[in-house]
Amino acid sequence: MPIEVNGKTYETDEEGYLTNIQEWETGVADVMSKEDDLELTDEHWAIIKFLREYYEEYQIAPAVRVLTKAVGKKMGKDKGNSKYLYGLFPYGPAKQACRYAGLPKPTGCV
Repeated sequence: MPIEVNGKTYETDEEGYLTNIQEWETGVADVMSKEDDLELTDEHWAIIKFLREYYEEYQIAPAVRVLTKAVGKKMGKDKGNSKYLYGLFPYGPAKQACRYAGLPKPTGCV
């Protein structure tokens, strides 16, 4: 189901992930979060930015355990834990945050 951002249409797969990750822009995350009834804060954006940088470096969207560990290493233990990440992304920090970041669904996520 495609989404529209500022008059431009973005194709998504059956689970709502962008089919072309190069097309991502911040407005995509805004539209997706509104669909989930979630308002993005600076804390959300920090994780989204982190995920995009992680993907650029490793060419993989991390599963939740790897994400939690990597966030903890870069941003501190207060942010690198499941409670914090699920508080931001209640539908699953890896799945939901990767979708907002325009990345593929993390491997190992159902």
